[in-house]
Amino acid sequence: MKKIYQIQKDHVDLVTKMPKKFWIDLVDPTEEEIQSVCQDLLIKKNDLLKALDKSEIPHIEFRDNFSLFIYSIPYMINNAGHKKYRSYPLGVFFFQEGILTVSLMEHPIKEKIQNSLITDAIFQKPDIFSIYLIGTSVEYYITYLNEIQEDILQREKRMLKSPSNKDIETMLAFQKSLLYFTTSLQGNQVLIEKIEMYDKIGPEELDTIKEVKIELHQALEMARTYREILENTISTYSSIISNNLNGTMKFLTSVTLIISIPTMISSFLGMNVFLGDFGTNPFSFLLVVLCCITITLILVLILKKKNLL
Repeated sequence: MKKIYQIQKDHVDLVTKMPKKFWIDLVDPTEEEIQSVCQDLLIKKNDLLKALDKSEIPHIEFRDNFSLFIYSIPYMINNAGHKKYRSYPLGVFFFQEGILTVSLMEHPIKEKIQNSLITDAIFQKPDIFSIYLIGTSVEYYITYLNEIQEDILQREKRMLKSPSNKDIETMLAFQKSLLYFTTSLQGNQVLIEKIEMYDKIGPEELDTIKEVKIELHQALEMARTYREILENTISTYSSIISNNLNGTMKFLTSVTLIISIPTMISSFLGMNVFLGDFGTNPFSFLLVVLCCITITLILVLILKKKNLL
């Protein structure tokens, strides 16, 4: 999908019919849109596709007619009530008279930036745009991290009552999300440090960068802490489930052993074996039953004493 946010509606290039101050936004673009934008803005296709690569890490590249900033921003994907959290790259191409943003999915962060930064400053100082974008993305990271933590606490309460494979699978999905967030926050942290080293950064921008770095560090520590807690929780519940399974198997084995005693005795006496006076005794059946009960009780007491039942 292609959108154009026009900065100054009364300034339009007569050749390209595009506003001289422009913001073009590509979200999961088609091949036709990619070709069109690359031709109009003199961008190599490979450069544009970097912003559509899920594994692309945050970095900065400079070309003759533009500079490319790749950021990593968080997403919450709600599929039929099942939430999953991911981080995908957002590429911003800065030109002399406009910017081009490229991403795989739509994100409200763009609307927030549009309402706050649609001025000439974003063309003159890409670092201002970058600082604001990274700072705003951290707010979404922290919001999603708090949501993940709340979901983890709810799952823990359910698992205390009745642990299930589905709950553990959900916990593993949260663990994967936290790993994505940790890696992405580290990438954005490196990016903001590179921006901080620019010669053109003023005192006000430096103060803002320090605040963003503090928030980045906080979000990163939250992600690491939640991930560590989650790993310990999953390990604990896996041990509990394994222990419960071992207890069940031990109980079933003991019951099988107990049942096998009367079965063995009755099977032996039920053969065509001459038993003499015992076979003709009217109380022989009662004696056999008492013998089975006695041996079974003795075996039960032995298993109880060894904590096998």
